[in-house]
Amino acid sequence: MDETGIREALDRHWAASDTNDFEAEHAIQREDAVLEYPQSGERIRGRRAIQASRAAQPNAKRFTVRRIVGTGDLWVTEFVLSYDGRPSCTVSVMEFRDGQVAREARYFADPFEPGPSRAAWVERMG
Repeated sequence: MDETGIREALDRHWAASDTNDFEAEHAIQREDAVLEYPQSGERIRGRRAIQASRAAQPNAKRFTVRRIVGTGDLWVTEFVLSYDGRPSCTVSVMEFRDGQVAREARYFADPFEPGPSRAAWVERMG
């Protein structure tokens, strides 16, 4: 799959994630895909196990993609993942093999108030 095809697959993936379409959301993954959450030390192996773990999430969630960048087999998505209305800035690093995700790592950061020491140089983001 070329880069245009990967980008289109990512767009479909994130749109499906936002609407809780778990079949479409996980169509991007290889059957032997691995998902890692480095901050909690969790690793989930296999497309069906990844899908089941996400379907079991009890919170209402929304995905707002800020940007997608990548080339070749390495793609990064920055997005805001909101659980029950509480936003978390999130980064997904996906490694593709044969046009599907072989490995993904997700990193989460809660929002915080800007530090007063840099206020003179800060432009607030929307």
